[in-house]
Amino acid sequence: MDIAIREIKESDYAAVLALWNGLGNHFVTEENIGPYYEKEKLDDNRRTFVAVLDGKAVGFITVMQFLSVGPPMVHMNINGLAVAPELRGKGIGSGLVEHVERYAARRGVSFLGLNTGFKRKDAHRFYERHGFRTDSYCYTKKLSDYPTTVTKKKLET
Repeated sequence: MDIAIREIKESDYAAVLALWNGLGNHFVTEENIGPYYEKEKLDDNRRTFVAVLDGKAVGFITVMQFLSVGPPMVHMNINGLAVAPELRGKGIGSGLVEHVERYAARRGVSFLGLNTGFKRKDAHRFYERHGFRTDSYCYTKKLSDYPTTVTKKKLET
């Protein structure tokens, strides 16, 4: 199987949307996927890479880089990773993680992290095989319903 890994292109959006939705993420839609990835291309701290087989995206990984407060350490977070169900277990996810590790090393990243749901036991084993360790809980709090469009509001102090 000849898999190529490269940055996402517009022709990949439909396949990546299906992969996002396969994870149970229904906030990524036909309406917002294109504008998001077009903005991502302008932000040097965000990237999405796709695994391509026979000209079709069959997996993706999306990352965001940020600085920590305190010592000058650079962190990168994996915000999404998925492989087509029929191709899981064939090394595609591993290839995507390894690609990001090399990309992060070139950028001087100190730590690579991610969040995954408690029920995703197969994902936990996958990440642990790749050297990730559980060292914290991630808490979330819903502040509002997700808007269909992002609007800028003046920040008030």
